[in-house]
Formats: sequence, structure tokens, C-alpha cells
Amino acid sequence: MSDTTEQNPRPTDPDLARLEAMAKLLDNQFFIPGTNIRFGLDGIIGLIPYAGDMVGFLVSGLLFRTMMKHGAGPLLMLQMMGNIVLDAVVGIVPFFGDLFDFGFKANRRNVDLLRRYYASGKPKPSAKTSIFLLGVLFFILFIAMLWGIWKLGALLAAWVWGLF
Repeated sequence: MSDTTEQNPRPTDPDLARLEAMAKLLDNQFFIPGTNIRFGLDGIIGLIPYAGDMVGFLVSGLLFRTMMKHGAGPLLMLQMMGNIVLDAVVGIVPFFGDLFDFGFKANRRNVDLLRRYYASGKPKPSAKTSIFLLGVLFFILFIAMLWGIWKLGALLAAWVWGLF
């Protein structure tokens, strides 16, 4: 058994096992032969301008919802949401955002944060009071991203129109 497996035991809860599998599929499923570079569907989907990043943001939100159900504390949930938002916002930037998507791996980071949180052995507060507020915050950020994409598209259209 490898050292990483001993340090990070496999989750026994089916939801946590599903989170592990989804994080692997989204962030680490594939590799470039002859290198240690790993990537997942999130990076591939992110190559589709704007729409791919929105899909990645929504899928990360679904994973985040499952993590919230497991009673992650409010500070941990904010940290995980920060990872999701950073991945989505930087991912929108052409080329640089695509490179960032392949390297940042927000879903893997969030699952690792959750595993460390449970491994700490500290008492876990109920997160039910934070779920509604964080859900509203997630929705607001999603709308803000849609607005930003709309404005960027309008700006690009005006620029292209101005060329003719």
C-alpha cells in the first residue's frame, strides 16, 4: 500500500466515495503519456469558450452541494466555494484560463479539504444554517458570471462590428 493511501484512507460513505470518483473524473482522469501531467473533463470542457466554464461551474456546484450535506463547517464551505469561483472566473479568460483549468483542479482541492476536515477529529458543527446563505451566494455568483459573459460578448461583438 502506498504512503498516500495510508495518509488519506478511502472514504466509506457512498457519497464521499462518489465525490472522490467525480473529482478524479473532472480533474485527474487522464494523463499525457511520458509526463506526470494529469487532467480531467473539467479542463477539456473548459476549452469550449465560456459555455464550458459555465458547465464546469455548475458541476462543481453539484459536488459542493453534496459536500454541504456532509456537514462541512461554514468556513470550509466558503473556502471550497472560493476554489470553485476562482476556477470559473479565471477559466473564462481565453487561453490563460484554459491553462489554469488544467492545473488548478478545484474539485480535487475541495474533496481533499473535506477529507482533511473529517480526518482532523475535531467536533463538526451543523452546516444547515449556512446552506441557504451559501446557496444564495452561489446563485448570485452564477448570475454575475452570466452577466460578465454577456458584457464580454457584447464588447467583442462591438469591436468586430467596428472593424467593418
